[in-house]
Amino acid sequence: MTAAALAAHVQMVLAATPSPTPGFDQTTVTPGVAGFLITFGVAAVALLLALDMTRRIRRTRYREEIRAKLEAERDGRPAPGSGTGPDGTTGTAGGSGTR
Repeated sequence: MTAAALAAHVQMVLAATPSPTPGFDQTTVTPGVAGFLITFGVAAVALLLALDMTRRIRRTRYREEIRAKLEAERDGRPAPGSGTGPDGTTGTAGGSGTR
């Protein structure tokens, strides 16, 4: 590469590189109030969705527990987690419970 070709190449590269704008332009650095409000809104919606999901999961779990208790009552067997037998007595299966 000759010196003239190298100088032309350097001049072309320098001409293509944008020069920085003089001074400090705050709108190119920060998103401003609009960006903050949008980010805050997305975070608030995500929080509300998480709370709603937790509430729905809890409600579904409680309904399942109640359904299982009602079915156990109807069939005459102990309710899951109640620890009582069909006659309402508590105890361990296969023994008196004492050692």
